[in-house]
Amino acid sequence: AFGTVSLVTDPATKRSYALKAIRMGQHSHILNEKKVMAMLDNPFLVNLRATYKDEYRVYFLLEACLGGELFTILRKMRSFDEATARFYSSCVVEAFDYMHRRDCIYRDLKPENLVLTNNGYLKVTDFGFAKIVPNKTFTLCGTPEYLAPEIVTGQGHDKGVDWWTLGILIYEMLASFPPFFDDEPMMTYRKIIQGKFKFPRYLSAQSKDLISK
Repeated sequence: AFGTVSLVTDPATKRSYALKAIRMGQHSHILNEKKVMAMLDNPFLVNLRATYKDEYRVYFLLEACLGGELFTILRKMRSFDEATARFYSSCVVEAFDYMHRRDCIYRDLKPENLVLTNNGYLKVTDFGFAKIVPNKTFTLCGTPEYLAPEIVTGQGHDKGVDWWTLGILIYEMLASFPPFFDDEPMMTYRKIIQGKFKFPRYLSAQSKDLISK
């Protein structure tokens, strides 16, 4: 929404990177994202390697993940089998565990923000909604279908919202659609608060138990 991403190569090392160019005008948003990314370095995150700026833009030099977006792959395959969903979920668990130990909430999990490396491992990217939160925060942000009830109701939230989004992601990977969805966002929020959804019959008892919890 704020800029473009280009694939660039270091002429000295021949190593590829993603260069994210962000237009000026979102200063606090950009500074927060840089602050969060500067304190993170983990194999399951798209890590920041350098920053630059010119008169018009700020640039983030990021690790390049050339295996594609999980969103594109999921739409092509429609759904994943449980072994595949388990592997990708495990990568997200590793990322969240690392971030949470540093009091950082991610708050924007969805297939569009998950990318694959050349060897098939999954990395979490786009830290625009990430925030250092030792206790609670009250910001309303995220993707409607993935919002936790406490974000919708504005009662304050903590790291637990990330585990809620993991449940939504697992459901979507196995079913090809999220559990709470409506053409009208307000109806989606109502369904989230009520907590009512149905499982497809073909989901195993173990996956249903994990998602429910």
